Amino acid sequence: MSSKRALTDRESALPALAEAFREHGFEGATLAALSKATGLGKGSLYNFFPGGKEEMMEAVLENVDGWFVNTIFLPLEHVVDPAAAITAMFDDVTAYFRSGRRVCIVGSLGLNSAGEAFSVRVKEYFVRWISALAHCLEVGGAPPALALDLSEEAVSGIQGAIVLARALGDDTSFQRIVRRLQSTLLDAISRSG
Repeated sequence: MSSKRALTDRESALPALAEAFREHGFEGATLAALSKATGLGKGSLYNFFPGGKEEMMEAVLENVDGWFVNTIFLPLEHVVDPAAAITAMFDDVTAYFRSGRRVCIVGSLGLNSAGEAFSVRVKEYFVRWISALAHCLEVGGAPPALALDLSEEAVSGIQGAIVLARALGDDTSFQRIVRRLQSTLLDAISRSG
């Protein structure tokens, strides 16, 4: 009965759609691949997403954005304990990206021409992450220019660590890079505080 409900629920299809887009990219995710990933027939997919693949990606991005807003951005923006917030951010992104084994769907869209349709959303994601992290560092006492530089470095470092871990087939490289980035940010607020 629960699998039947999953087949009739748009929201329950989103994680499977996200993984199919991660695996195949936006252009490579054919309707057949999306149907196979979700267990939904093509007719059901179009019933839930009349706008086709673009609407599916929009829904996936909205779902991803919701997770990042609640788990990463808001805690950094409304920070009380900067060191704890930074540590939580790195713990959460390590779990979310499965130590680099999981592609960042937003980042992958930013790398190819298929992402042009979603460019505003991609830009907003990275701008907000960098801004939220910079705010957290500033609350921790880091000067604004340094906070911004370190935030850009951390976000780009996380994205690069995902690519490197996948290319090397070695999630320990992701963990090492993330620990170094975390240490740099924590050092910046401890020196400032």
